[in-house]
Amino acid sequence: METKNLDEIRQAVRSRYGEIAKQESSGCGCSALSSCCGTTLAPIEKMSQAFGYTKEQLESAPEGANMGLGCGNPQAIASLTEGETVLDLGSGGGFDCFLAARSVGESGRIIGVDMTADMVSKARQNAEKMGAKNVEFRLGEIEHLPVSDASVDVIISNCVINLSPEKINVFREAWRVLKPGGRLAILDVVALQTLPAEIKNDLSLISGCVGGTEKIEAIETMLAEAGFQDINIQPKDESRDNIREWFPGRNLEDYVTSATIEAKKPF
Repeated sequence: METKNLDEIRQAVRSRYGEIAKQESSGCGCSALSSCCGTTLAPIEKMSQAFGYTKEQLESAPEGANMGLGCGNPQAIASLTEGETVLDLGSGGGFDCFLAARSVGESGRIIGVDMTADMVSKARQNAEKMGAKNVEFRLGEIEHLPVSDASVDVIISNCVINLSPEKINVFREAWRVLKPGGRLAILDVVALQTLPAEIKNDLSLISGCVGGTEKIEAIETMLAEAGFQDINIQPKDESRDNIREWFPGRNLEDYVTSATIEAKKPF
């Protein structure tokens, strides 16, 4: 892919989510600005519960942190423990970071990284509302993480890596910042079959978490090339109805699904 195209994709993604942050828009899964966000949009809470968040989790975060932009609940697979350092790739308004902070306790640490300045500002404001002392948000690209080598126990991410035009670099960076024995606990959208050109080349679908997806086999190969072991990717068939709501009438649920992605950095 040419550099111009990479930059075009990044700018489309940055613009889309910057607009969401400024407008404080309600989301509809990853596709927050699609036609599904018209008069028939389900409340964020309903969508989030459909993706696996509990009512208690939804009520625990400050208002505005949950923007309804995910495709699952990383907390369900991360198995976070007291004192761990957690990195969230594409942290948005900070929702998953605040949930993770509850699991790691005061002795733990949460770092959220997002490429959109307005999202980072929003997340920092939410952290102030909560008085969260062990959560920080950094501006940066997930292909070039502003995080030290071997400093993180767990990496979580929610429907973000599909947005990157350089996914192998994301996984290489993830491997770099994880401690030996560290792990990935990611929810993302993956391709069920090769995407037609009209989907792959549509910037609205790329920034809507569909056009940039890769097949499971390709993701497994990238993770292995980055150095990860114990790779486990599990499609979530129940996400079909949710994905149908992102872009009604486009039949995109035939091409993509959400999935859990787990892997470990060897000791």
